[in-house]
Order: sequence, then structure tokens, then C-alpha cells
Amino acid sequence: MTSPLATIIQAGTKLWLDSVDPDLIVANRQLGATGATSNPIIISDLIKTGRYDKQLENLLGEDGLSQADAAWALTDQVVSEAEQAFLSVWQSTKGNDGYVSFEVDPLLEDPENSLTHAERVQQYVQLGTKWSAGHPNRMIKVPATPAGLDALEDLVAAGVPLNVTLIFTMRQYEAARDAIWRGAQRLDSLDKLKSVYSIFISRVDVYTQQQVPQLSPAAQGQVGILNAKQLWQENQKFWAEHPTPLDQEIVFASTGTKNADDPPWKYVEALVGSDIQTNPPATNEAVENSGKTFSRTVDQLPPAEVIEEITAQVDPQKLEDQLMAEGIKKFAVPQKALLTLIEQKQTAICS
Repeated sequence: MTSPLATIIQAGTKLWLDSVDPDLIVANRQLGATGATSNPIIISDLIKTGRYDKQLENLLGEDGLSQADAAWALTDQVVSEAEQAFLSVWQSTKGNDGYVSFEVDPLLEDPENSLTHAERVQQYVQLGTKWSAGHPNRMIKVPATPAGLDALEDLVAAGVPLNVTLIFTMRQYEAARDAIWRGAQRLDSLDKLKSVYSIFISRVDVYTQQQVPQLSPAAQGQVGILNAKQLWQENQKFWAEHPTPLDQEIVFASTGTKNADDPPWKYVEALVGSDIQTNPPATNEAVENSGKTFSRTVDQLPPAEVIEEITAQVDPQKLEDQLMAEGIKKFAVPQKALLTLIEQKQTAICS
């Protein structure tokens, strides 16, 4: 019998793993995963296992790196190892798949950071170019903040593959896509142009449950899915009119359910059939154990009356403002926690 995850892949979806844990990568490669993504929480969780104590001891001791530099050096190492696991995919697809996303410094967006907008933009371009160099299947993750968006054109012009993350609304998606297309016009060739747009889904439904409680039962819990499908449709339309050798794709992110009453495959099941799903390991495990057969759903919209209700009741700008404020905090806090963890490790293993 074909496994549940295999039916998703057969329907046209690429599966990326929301982890760079080496053991989870091995397991999920066997299940069909063809890419992965990283963030400070994932790196912190790996450090907590003690598996990287020796590497940290060398970085902080023999190499004499600061705690911040050691954090980035270890992140670079772990992501590089993940890239090797997916390099054959990147090679066989000629650069259309097989990427591992590397998150640029989340502290650039920290409200406590005194950088100006222009300095943030400059840092995104500088760091994105630096961490991309020499890594053909590394995708640089940049948030759809004002500074992140303003850095995209120059990053594309420098030949950097991009994962634009923290996208919640059509406005953000269009701003990111248009900046990337402007950058593409500065390239000698479009042959290696690769961009993906990470649409966060479950966080949207958490927002509407809290801020738009008047939605009917038919609409509540469907806003994230509808939003993702509408952005996917717009992305399909734009790139059909601006064809490129490689696919410029939507990443359906934040696919882990937040509502205990929802089946863990709610968002996975609703978005089968195209582009990329980047799923937490626990979500992939639940899907694989579900016994379900999945088929294409990505182009199936809710009933017209549900769409009309959501359009009338949900203010996309208010949604974006709140979720971006929360998202920036969720970017910065884990990076600070990672640095604190490394400080604790330094005390423990280098004393």
C-alpha cells in the first residue's frame, strides 16, 4: 500500500522538513522529503541534546570565537550537513529542489536594536550574500518586513536563492515577488533564479479565533487555508506570465495545527497538489500514521458564501500588523535564547 506521505508527493507536492536534525533528516528523506529549513529554535533544541558539545568546545575554546560567532558557526555547520543530505536532489532537479533554508540574523528586526531602516537593509544584503556563498543548495531566509522586502532586489541581483518568510497577506507577497522580479531583470540569465514565498497558515486561524470571533463555524478555522490558496493562485498566474527555467514557488508553512480539536493533518490535507509543504516532524509523523490517501486539494476553494464572509469580516491590514509584530518577536526571542544557551554551555563545557 502506498504510504500517506507518498500519496501527497504523487499528487504534486514537494515535502520539506521543518528541522535540520540529522536523524530526522535521514528518516524523512526515506519518507520522501526533498528539502529542509532551519531556525534558532531548531538549533537550540539540537544543542540541548548535548550532541554538539564537542563542536562548541572547539569553537569557544580552541577557535576563540565569541558566543554570537560560535552560534553562527555551529548553525552554518549543521545547515551545511543538511545540505549534503539533499544535494543529490538539487543536482538531479538542476536546482529546482533540494534546498535547505538558512535564516539571516533575527536580531536585525529586534525592536531593541538601534539600527536604522537603511542599515537593516544593508545588513540583510551583506549577511545574505555572505552565508549563501559557496552553498549551491542553501536558500537564504529573509522576513517580509520593510527592511527584508527592501533587501530582496539586491540579493536576487547577487544570485542568492531566497525564501521570503513571515508572509501573511497578499500585500506582502506581491511586494516580495515584485522586488524579486526587479532583481531578476539585473541578472545576465534567469537560469538559476530561485525564490519561494513562505505563507504562514495556522497563525492566521489563531488570529481570527481571537480577533474575529464573530465568524461563522463554516468560516472560522478556514481563513488561513483560503488565504494560502488565494496567494498560491496569484503566484501561479504571475509566473505563468513571467516564465522562468526554475519554479518560483509557494511554501505552505506553519502547517502544524494549533487547535486541539483539529486533526493534525488539517492544513496538510487542504493544500495537497502543488508547490512545497514544510512540515514539522510531528506533523509528518501524524500524516504518515493516519492511514489516509491524499489527493489534490490546493485549487479547491471554500464555498462562495464563506469567501464572502471572510472577505467582509477579516481586515488583512490589521491581521498583518498584529501577526508581524508577533512574528518579529518570535524571530528575536529564540535567537536571544540561543545565545543564552551557548553562554550556559560555555560555562559547563569550557570551565
